Amino acid sequence: MTPILLAIASLMLVTLSYGGLCAASPFGDCRRCHGMGHELTTDRKGKPKRGKDCRRCKATGKRIRTGRWLYNRWARIYRAGTDTPRPKGTR
Repeated sequence: MTPILLAIASLMLVTLSYGGLCAASPFGDCRRCHGMGHELTTDRKGKPKRGKDCRRCKATGKRIRTGRWLYNRWARIYRAGTDTPRPKGTR
């Protein structure tokens, strides 16, 4: 197999794998709070305690994956651009 075909095949494999991941699990952990929904702070003794809620994920701990976000955007634009059939008797 030539190097170009190998590169194309590996890119296709990575793309299809990521597409499958986005379809099976559209949400991932928040990158800022690492899926906890809040940040950790320490008290004066050095013990960890719960900090403020994460503003990026609004304390859910989840974020939508980039591939799923792109798919949702594409589907919304596609639905808005297609002409849906109207029931008979209406204008």
